[in-house]
Amino acid sequence: MNAAYVALAALVLLALGYRFYGRFLARHVYRTETGDEEPTPAEVYNDGTDYVPTPRGIVFGHHFSSIAGAAPILGPAVAVVWGWLPALLWVVLGTIFMGAVHDYGALIISVKHKGQSIGAVTEKIIGARSRMLFLTVIFLLVFIVIAVFAYIIANLFILYPGSVIPINFEIIIAIIIGYWTHYRKKNLLLPSLVALLLLYFMIYVGFEYPVRLPEYLWLFGSEIMSWILFLMIYGFIAAVLPVWVLLQPRDYINSHQLIAGLALIYAAIFISGPQMDAPAINSGPVDMQWFPFLFITIACGAISGFHSLVASGTTSKQLAKVKDARLVGYGGMTGEATLAVAATIAVAAGFSGSEAWHHHYENFSYASGLQGSLQAFVEGTASFLSAIGINQTMTDGQGAQQSLAAVFVSVIVISFAATSLDTAVRIQRYIIGEIGEAVNGRKFFQNRYVVTAVAVGLSFLLVITDGSGRGGLRLWPLFGSTNQMVGSLALLVISVWLFRLGRNMWFTLLPMIIITLITFIATVANFLHYLDEQNQLLVFLAFVIGICQIWIIVEGIRIFFDRSPDTEQDIL
Repeated sequence: MNAAYVALAALVLLALGYRFYGRFLARHVYRTETGDEEPTPAEVYNDGTDYVPTPRGIVFGHHFSSIAGAAPILGPAVAVVWGWLPALLWVVLGTIFMGAVHDYGALIISVKHKGQSIGAVTEKIIGARSRMLFLTVIFLLVFIVIAVFAYIIANLFILYPGSVIPINFEIIIAIIIGYWTHYRKKNLLLPSLVALLLLYFMIYVGFEYPVRLPEYLWLFGSEIMSWILFLMIYGFIAAVLPVWVLLQPRDYINSHQLIAGLALIYAAIFISGPQMDAPAINSGPVDMQWFPFLFITIACGAISGFHSLVASGTTSKQLAKVKDARLVGYGGMTGEATLAVAATIAVAAGFSGSEAWHHHYENFSYASGLQGSLQAFVEGTASFLSAIGINQTMTDGQGAQQSLAAVFVSVIVISFAATSLDTAVRIQRYIIGEIGEAVNGRKFFQNRYVVTAVAVGLSFLLVITDGSGRGGLRLWPLFGSTNQMVGSLALLVISVWLFRLGRNMWFTLLPMIIITLITFIATVANFLHYLDEQNQLLVFLAFVIGICQIWIIVEGIRIFFDRSPDTEQDIL
């Protein structure tokens, strides 16, 4: 089948979902259409560091960039092993009826509760025990994200050394723009567009002058460990700086980069019209059943608990108007789905032919490798761009051949993985602070430098448990089910909140029930698999996470039976 028709159908469905279902939720469920006069936490608690009222375009850029990291590429790049049709259906339908509903709800419930994280809000909505349990699960999820994303980015720096110069240039120019716009009170749009054009020029510079670390700078005798240390230091600095210094301008530039990059990728698909190398449904032998694992393999891109942490952790503290929540929450998730669709098509139609595709996806174990799946996306997308003339290649000093198209795509992937990384560090700072508040350690846990150092330090310790920097991958098998579990619990909190307000909760409760059942089945299956492998660490963590999920759900169900709906003043 022609990939252009597949892409067009997916984009039309996503646009219709935002136009009609998103508007329905805004008017009849979350009721954000008339919230102009209601002050937001960004206005009430404006501190110039975390709480900063911001124009909706910039907030959208931050949220979009933070959630659209490597995960919406990794998931589809693996899940296409079961065929491109199941992967695309889950991305499109999951986004419209679950993921965007979840992100929108997490954002608005945080805005209604002083910009607190979804974990902290749980205490008021469900109970104190649930708060601590939820914060524990969230802490583990973000702990994994920081360690693994640092490894992914470091690995991409080594695979695509042409990306090093433009990525570092982007950080520097974002800081300059942040100070310039903040102190001169200028609009961020024009300088960010100029920065984007300069970034494209630097991509060409990076292509001509790829950067590899000399051996004398290698940490523990490993180039990747040096890059990981650099990324951890970067994450610490980015997380303690005021949001207007780096986070907002860099994310705004990234949002333009992603939109322009996606436009170019889709234009290449529509112009070249590649054929799908992958089967629509792969009935061949695979070593992992599609149910329930398709639904946890593609998390970001369909529904992701990490998004609720971004929405309630950083985005809600920047929202200037309540009615902007629909664009930022529902629209941001819809935008991310377009990246997931592009990723699916790249790995389904970007190979040299059906035989090459079947070789790469001959079994789940090989297809699910982080390096292999990301490379499949970069090379597949580069093949589309090469078909429309972006086909320059060169050989670097070590004899490795690089294409300009591959460097361009790798910069997009790294930019968004880095955005997710530093946002995750900032979120972990909030989570550790809220855990500290829950155990009455307020003074110590209010120091953002100390708490951020703890967040980064713990993840770095996980990384160095393996001298090659792959320590985070020891816990990566837990990511899919844990991420979806956080999503299901966030939907539970939102549903209970809507119930207590006397509103229609079924549009959040039904997705919550579906994703909870799927996640529970996957968690049990994984738990049994870890037992067979005698992997005691994963057995223990999977058991703890599963118990936390069951406990919180029981607490939530109790609310439905023990309470009648409250007034809005009772719980806001």
